[in-house]
Amino acid sequence: MATDGSPEATLALQTANRLLNSVDRDLDLLCVAPKVRAKDGVPAGGNGYEKRILGEITQMLEQARAHLPSNAGVIRLLARMGSPAGVIVARTDDYDLTVIGPRGRGTPGEGGLGPVASRVVEHAQTPVLVARQLRSPESLRVLIAVDGSSASLRAIETLRSLFDLSSAEVCLMYVAETPWIEFGLEEDWITYSEEDKEQSESGVLEKELIREGDAIMERARALLRPLALSISTRTEEGNPANEILSEAERGQYDLVVVGATGSRDLKHRMLGSVSSKIAWDASCSVLMAREPE
Repeated sequence: MATDGSPEATLALQTANRLLNSVDRDLDLLCVAPKVRAKDGVPAGGNGYEKRILGEITQMLEQARAHLPSNAGVIRLLARMGSPAGVIVARTDDYDLTVIGPRGRGTPGEGGLGPVASRVVEHAQTPVLVARQLRSPESLRVLIAVDGSSASLRAIETLRSLFDLSSAEVCLMYVAETPWIEFGLEEDWITYSEEDKEQSESGVLEKELIREGDAIMERARALLRPLALSISTRTEEGNPANEILSEAERGQYDLVVVGATGSRDLKHRMLGSVSSKIAWDASCSVLMAREPE
């Protein structure tokens, strides 16, 4: 769990503590202070700067720990110096999950991701939780975006193994990415009648995508079945990121779970951007798992 002492970072820690399973949990609280460059003949870290700043961030870590309950698990405090994003990303491979707030100290504006969170989301190879304010302190609504990729399955495995879903309502959502099948048609797709669409090659392909989505959601449901959760399903057509974000807001979800695919070809690069857009634009927490290398 990364913190810089800001209110957003504190809220992220509290949200993560609510979401995560407390059984056999070990937490490292990490605070990174940037190093200073040499200036006016004074070496970087001169005049006791490094000792003073490490003392200050250790105090930040103590304050962060005070916001976590006594049953939060084993907690270690890690004070480091360097590039905050670089240090966090370099350490992510050592953890099952990295928790970060969407915006840090000194980041202007509202919404979106700050520069540190943005780099962590983009470069971390292990699961990342961008933790935002929960809508309800008691119940939990979880939206799981599934597409059949190994990244999507990894995200579900992370959710199942690390998160407390005892009071959760879960919705599995599949979005058939259909707009691209309109390319190359002699006239606009929207002018087609329903019968023309069904009989066209594109219409047949669209139906196949929907059937594929049903199989993908059943596979995801099987992974979650041992937890005896309340699970609903939803299938939409269109732009995946837009549809998922719309459903997250409409359904007042607390957490969106999404996989980030690789960049092996154009299609995967397009799909991979879905997770980044959701992490940026969602008003709730986002759990993102990248496709294993």
